[in-house]
Amino acid sequence: MIVVMKEGASQSDIDRVMELLKSKGLGVHLSVGVETTVIGVIGAKEKVYELGIETLPGVEKLVAVSYPFKLASRPFHPDDTRIEIRGHVVGGPEPTLIAGPCSVETREGLLEIARAIKRSGAHMLRGGAFKPRSSPYSFQGLGEEGLKYLADAREQTGLAIVSEVMEPGLVPLVAEYVDVLQIGARNMQNFPLLKAVGRTGKPVLLKRGFSNTIEEWLMSAEYIMAEGNPNVILCERGIRTFETYTRNTLDLNAVPVVKHLSHLPVLVDPSHGVGHARYVTDMARAGIAAGAHGVIVEVHKDPTQAWSDGNQTITLEEFDQLAHQVRAIHQLMKTFEPAASLV
Repeated sequence: MIVVMKEGASQSDIDRVMELLKSKGLGVHLSVGVETTVIGVIGAKEKVYELGIETLPGVEKLVAVSYPFKLASRPFHPDDTRIEIRGHVVGGPEPTLIAGPCSVETREGLLEIARAIKRSGAHMLRGGAFKPRSSPYSFQGLGEEGLKYLADAREQTGLAIVSEVMEPGLVPLVAEYVDVLQIGARNMQNFPLLKAVGRTGKPVLLKRGFSNTIEEWLMSAEYIMAEGNPNVILCERGIRTFETYTRNTLDLNAVPVVKHLSHLPVLVDPSHGVGHARYVTDMARAGIAAGAHGVIVEVHKDPTQAWSDGNQTITLEEFDQLAHQVRAIHQLMKTFEPAASLV
């Protein structure tokens, strides 16, 4: 359920409603928008109806939310969520650019990549210190040493750091070094891990599982938010289909659908979405045109020498071109915002 307050409702009106709901053991989440203040209610709707909320001063109406993902839903939070990370706002006025190698390899190589993407306008550096690999014989990452390299790159460039955490026990360690905790596709429904990152309060980049529905994806976001962490960034990274010419199928349908259903910012990952470097820039452009708030891509100074995922990794020069094109398309799409608001 949500309680929609009248325009101009006083703070005392809002407090009275929230206190009454809490007195009955109901969970409440306040969302103050530009024009509308909404109080989300978690609990049995029968209890809400018994309270006669609609008769209280300042209350406009009660609305039942049909979505199972309450906190992540658009009705609970009508305005878009914006998440500030080291001076950059994800979901803000400019597209978010995240780039870096699949795996952290060497300190010097990482710094070279970080400096180059910074010059191209990137806001965050991505890199895996702990790597979930399909083969137990593949490179699994440098662990804490890799996290130290990432932290050093942040110190020298000012870029925020995004890195994956794979298990609940590693959350405190990874959270100590990074600005954004990434949940990879394979762990999208690792519910103990989702709860653990939720308790940190740090921004979480939640990738969609390659065999998961949009509703399952948003329910995973709900797990994080239910722990009191509203700072969730969704990432469409491709789903598994019957097509074999690409590694996955980048589901750009998901971008406008998620923006309609949820207030959370959404990025696209064309590197994993197609799995071939030659298509990455094309799909990054398409993702922005579909309404994504930014992109995350794999970049290396020499993809042929990358320790993992070299086939889908673009060069530093290609990233510079991608960044320029993404910003240009994002600026163009802003001219269509009034029409987009009708979707």
